[in-house]
Amino acid sequence: MNVLRKILFPFAILYGFITSIRNFLFDRGILKSTSFEIPVIAVGNLSVGGTGKTPQIEYLIRLLSNKYKVATLSRGYKRKSEGFVLADGTSNAEILGDEPFQFYQKFPKIQVAVDANRTNGITQLLSQTEKPQIVLLDDAYQHRKVKAGFYILLTSYGDLYADDFMLPTGNLRESRSGANRANIIVVTKSPKDLSDQKQEEIRLKLNLNCSQQIYFTFIDYDDAIYNKEEKIVVNEIKTEGKVLLAGIAKPKPFFDYLKNENDECLTYPDHHHFSDSDLNEIHNKANGKKIITTEKDYVRLKDSKLVSQLYYLPIKSTFINQHQNFDATVLEYVKKNSES
Repeated sequence: MNVLRKILFPFAILYGFITSIRNFLFDRGILKSTSFEIPVIAVGNLSVGGTGKTPQIEYLIRLLSNKYKVATLSRGYKRKSEGFVLADGTSNAEILGDEPFQFYQKFPKIQVAVDANRTNGITQLLSQTEKPQIVLLDDAYQHRKVKAGFYILLTSYGDLYADDFMLPTGNLRESRSGANRANIIVVTKSPKDLSDQKQEEIRLKLNLNCSQQIYFTFIDYDDAIYNKEEKIVVNEIKTEGKVLLAGIAKPKPFFDYLKNENDECLTYPDHHHFSDSDLNEIHNKANGKKIITTEKDYVRLKDSKLVSQLYYLPIKSTFINQHQNFDATVLEYVKKNSES
């Protein structure tokens, strides 16, 4: 914890008090939460920063979309549009935001919508002629104006909420007790070889209640990079000089997976909108070499001047064990709460 964050400790206490009062009012029904007749699954976290929400949403899409009509609803962070937007053939990352646009491109059979007002967003989705049977709420754990039927809370292995503190001293958006709302807690970005003993230690540290389940996942990188026309096996480009580019919250694992000593790593803020000046700088530094970026950044850059040398590396969330139990729990909730 740096000196400035220590100085701001009194503000963290105040912020924690305010969020606790807000949660108390929602818990007691003094502030209104809206429920819906279809299954609504909220995925989010207690902290700011990357915990792997996008690959977790994509896991749920793959799990559910072959059996049900699925819609995702996101805020659409840093998009240039306003209000409710349902993705269609005219949509791009500027209209939807990078992550929703990624969902739209990868999963053409689902509905993808954005709206900062999640209650209005779900209402609008259910007013469509082809209304969804399930809504997945992206990054909506603190959006308590909607009462989701099922909550999945993510926490990073290297930054557990049990070890964190309230903003601005720490990174928590609300107190650790907010974890009690979760049906499932997923410890993301874990080591692939995490032992049963270490899993049990973390389970005890997080102090789950008797009704909660815990699972451990790791980020599984693809063995190839892609662009609009080409696929190249990662091992074939590991040793060649290239530019690695990331505008995500925690890019180190991405860099570590691909880089060698001759590579240049360019880091930008999460959800960064690349300006002409940025593009020129990247183009000049690449000097004809391959530029490899994250899938989320690629959707913002694929129509830029970098396209001829631009590739992306897909990732997915993989369970260390017991993924069948996770799948069964989610499917049981959906089946029980689906309209007949």
